[in-house]
Amino acid sequence: MAEIWFYHLTRQPLERVLPSLLEKSLERGWRAVVQTANEERLRALDDLLWTYSDESFLAHGTPHDGEPSMQPVYLTSGDENPNAAKIRFFVDGAKVVAQDAYDRTILLFDGNDDESLAEARTQWKALKDDGHALAYWQQNENGGWDKKA
Repeated sequence: MAEIWFYHLTRQPLERVLPSLLEKSLERGWRAVVQTANEERLRALDDLLWTYSDESFLAHGTPHDGEPSMQPVYLTSGDENPNAAKIRFFVDGAKVVAQDAYDRTILLFDGNDDESLAEARTQWKALKDDGHALAYWQQNENGGWDKKA
């Protein structure tokens, strides 16, 4: 069973962090799925990945685009894995569902938002109680990551 990583955002918002983590995943040769809690947020992330940088974009698709198996990054509000991803990101309150299909599962949460922080704590406890291996990473002052647990 793959380890589940919790990424506690404190210095940069999801919109700055997610593209970087997706780029690193693709550099490893991994396809990725990003699961959000709702359709509205899915559309916002879809726009973000095309426009987050003047020099680059992340090729990706959504359930609205067709050909999901061809997408290196697939955005969804459901639990499907149509592109045979090896890493799954849960964002914006999406509930982590541990699956053996992934080499890594990551929950990104905003530590500056009390509701997001409380939900992450609830998910940590439930996943730990279910026997999953967990790791906790907190963003440092330079935007990097320090493993705290």
